[in-house]
Amino acid sequence: MNKYKKLAMNTGVFAIGSFGSKILVILLTRLYSTHIDPDSTAIKELLEPTALFLQPIFTFALQEYLIRFGLDKSYDKREVFTTSAVITLAGMLLMALCVPILSLIPAMSYLRGYVILLTVYVTTSSIRMLCQQFVRSRDMVKLFSLDGILATLTLFLFNLLFIAGFHWGVAGFMLAVILSDLLSSVFLFIVADLGRFARPQYFNAELGKEMMKFAAPMIPTIVMWTITSLSDRLFIENMKSDRVQLGKVPVTLYSYANRIPNLLSMVSTIFYQAWNMSAISENESADKSEFYGKVYNAYEAILFIAAAGLLLVIKPVTGFLVTSSTYKVYESVYLYTPILVSAVVFMSLNQFLGSIYSATKHTKNSFWTALAACSVNIVLNFALIPEWGIQGASIATFLSYYVCFWARIIDARYYVPFKFSAGRSLLNTTILFIMAWDIIAAPKLWVLWLIALCVMTVILNYKALLLTANKLLRRH
Repeated sequence: MNKYKKLAMNTGVFAIGSFGSKILVILLTRLYSTHIDPDSTAIKELLEPTALFLQPIFTFALQEYLIRFGLDKSYDKREVFTTSAVITLAGMLLMALCVPILSLIPAMSYLRGYVILLTVYVTTSSIRMLCQQFVRSRDMVKLFSLDGILATLTLFLFNLLFIAGFHWGVAGFMLAVILSDLLSSVFLFIVADLGRFARPQYFNAELGKEMMKFAAPMIPTIVMWTITSLSDRLFIENMKSDRVQLGKVPVTLYSYANRIPNLLSMVSTIFYQAWNMSAISENESADKSEFYGKVYNAYEAILFIAAAGLLLVIKPVTGFLVTSSTYKVYESVYLYTPILVSAVVFMSLNQFLGSIYSATKHTKNSFWTALAACSVNIVLNFALIPEWGIQGASIATFLSYYVCFWARIIDARYYVPFKFSAGRSLLNTTILFIMAWDIIAAPKLWVLWLIALCVMTVILNYKALLLTANKLLRRH
């Protein structure tokens, strides 16, 4: 099959399985903002990135090495799955010993009372990831997508029961995720017949060493991305300022503001699942540079157009998803979303460029570029949050992703050279920032300006989409 058509087909399958489920997850934001008070929401919004921080450390970046080695035909899939399962379970036992110690750190006092739940939460999430990524590595994308739909439906129902029904708050949210992940793991294990890939005799210590060597530079990379997200919240909660309000309520506002750009990250996540498989499969092809260039330019165009479209309707969308009917403080959330939308664009582009490091096994470069981003984020958080509060955290997040983007777009093209228009990228970014300023400052005729800038973005980017569409329609 034409590589472009295979990428498009996989993207379509992932979209069918993911779009409805991701919309349901975003709609849960409305449920949380109605039934969980701002102080409790702040704890929830700290626990989630903490789980994301712990998972890659104690699974040794399972999501990265399993798909890479699982798709590689030179490795026995039974050995890949069994060895990955042993590594994951060993990591979970180690994590169970470490989490209680972390709760003693003053800045992580929010863990107290949630140590057991958090440990189980990360464990069930990791087991589900093990099953999911292995199914995906076997090219069972339809089953992968079906599982996404079923898992989100169970998550939605458990949230309704535990939060809206029983009013269990943060504990109810964590229990909902735990039960949903557990059911998903059982479903995938049975339907994909994973039992025949899991046998003690399939454990391969040498393969385990090779996978961990591959993943080692990616563990701090993933952790640093999580630190970028978690540090924003920790700084907002714990720093002091005479100029702006900081504390638990601002953490909640910032966290809900981050939810809205998830509408954009939906597009990138769906595409990335399919693209990562193509990047690995096409790594040895003779025309991979042309393939990467066409796909990158189309992907960049989609992201900028989608971001401009989202900014055009950001105020009503935020008002619908984050209801202020119960807690009036949520009325201002939309002011903090525009810059974060721009940040998600570059987070998504960084993912694309990171796939080059994964496919070519230059994962150390992924580490160094992520380290630059994390360092920029922490330094700017110290400087900007006491002055500008939540908006300072948004700017710090954007600039950290932006620095990483330029480091990667220069470095990654040494391994897979492809054409890139720096001028178009800079102009697109400028337009997004003018749109963000327009929303925050709300000058006269600001809505008309938003419409004009959105149209300008479409005009600037539509050609890249047409070129890739022609590739898809061509027969080879």
